[in-house]
Amino acid sequence: MFIADVKRVIEEVSRNKGIDREILIQALEEALRSAARKKFGSNIDIEVQYSEESGEIEVFQFKDVMEEITEPDIQIGFEEARMLDPDCKIGDSIGTKMDTSTFGRIAAQSAKQVIVQKMKDAEKDAVYSSFINRKGEIINGIVQRVDRGDIIVNLGQTEGVLPARGQIPKETYRRGDRLRAYILDVLHDTRGPQIVLTRTHADFLINLFKTEVPEISEGIVKIMGASREPGTRAKISVSSNDSDIDPVGACVGMKGSRVQAVVQELRGEKIDIISWHVDAAKFVCSALAPADISRVIIDEANRSMEVIVPDESLSVAIGKHGQNVRLASRLTGWRLDVTSESRYSQAMQYGYDSLIALPGIGVSSADALYEKGFFSVEELRHSTVEDLIQIRGIAEDKAKKLIEAAKETVERLAAVDEIPDDTSPDETSESPEGLKTPEQETSELKVTNDETSPSDNLTVD
Repeated sequence: MFIADVKRVIEEVSRNKGIDREILIQALEEALRSAARKKFGSNIDIEVQYSEESGEIEVFQFKDVMEEITEPDIQIGFEEARMLDPDCKIGDSIGTKMDTSTFGRIAAQSAKQVIVQKMKDAEKDAVYSSFINRKGEIINGIVQRVDRGDIIVNLGQTEGVLPARGQIPKETYRRGDRLRAYILDVLHDTRGPQIVLTRTHADFLINLFKTEVPEISEGIVKIMGASREPGTRAKISVSSNDSDIDPVGACVGMKGSRVQAVVQELRGEKIDIISWHVDAAKFVCSALAPADISRVIIDEANRSMEVIVPDESLSVAIGKHGQNVRLASRLTGWRLDVTSESRYSQAMQYGYDSLIALPGIGVSSADALYEKGFFSVEELRHSTVEDLIQIRGIAEDKAKKLIEAAKETVERLAAVDEIPDDTSPDETSESPEGLKTPEQETSELKVTNDETSPSDNLTVD
């Protein structure tokens, strides 16, 4: 045979490259089959087998036993066949072992190409198989190079790519630097498996805490969610199934050692660790810390909350450029509208005054409407007759007149620009009823959370 020590080669390649022996054997068998056809033509009937005993790949050519030979490549004469097998008969198939050393240089080169290609394909499949089940893990690597903003990372068996969008802002790496990243995806590309890494995903933060906090890996403390603005600030909510263990304290560690290890890995990103609560209002209040919360108004239907804070806590609750309330909205999954107490009182008073200003509405009727949740003419405009006749002192005719009067009032106020346009970038706060107040404060901010991915997508109105 022209390949020496086949068994040793198979064992070494299988061990060093992590390729299954059967795949290598099949590649070698196909290579020899291709080499034989290159040498003797494609019509010949051959069979290739790997012998475990001899450690060689044997090639057998089969010919049909015939009285008269018309195709020498696939037929053998009866007398010649009897020399090989005295018991053979006409129509039998006789196999003879071929000398692979006669295949020639071109045939050997062809076999080599088949083997190399099969080994490459097998190696790619082996790498893909070893990484596909590691999605969602943190992996260590060494920076190889930077390619148009993407960082190519040596992971040992293969290379991973850390795209620009997966890099923490202002973070720089040089060739040879060690890097930790989260395996976001494993793609089976024609050029080989592509390992997509990230350092900005919220799950990267979660996995870092899992490595630093034993209580999380043991299942005592559970991470309920996380939201990040990479490089600046993050929030993470935790809970404990053991009343004796404080989940926040466990994540912070003695003298902050555990959380500091995570902060250092994230290059100084500030992390707020929040105790999760089954009560949505309490959870939102915790998520907006360190701001004090006066009251929370919940709208279950629209999954939104209006959060009222003391005037002096408004800037703290909103955060720099709205960061605090934005992260809290992502973490909790609720749409949050943060308003100061003075602004809220002003909006409520404005709504009440707008009700009293309607024809046929006195203090008692306004109070009755207020009790039923109609806080302004805007709310009244969207009501139905069936809704209003449930209120004491309001009959069907009066209900129709009130709805018409409310519509006319809103239209008139809009026409004289007494109701500000809600598309103004400096007038983003909104009263609970939806009616815009005459004066707007630029310090209020409304945040909308995209329901498709509460932890990663955010739209700021």
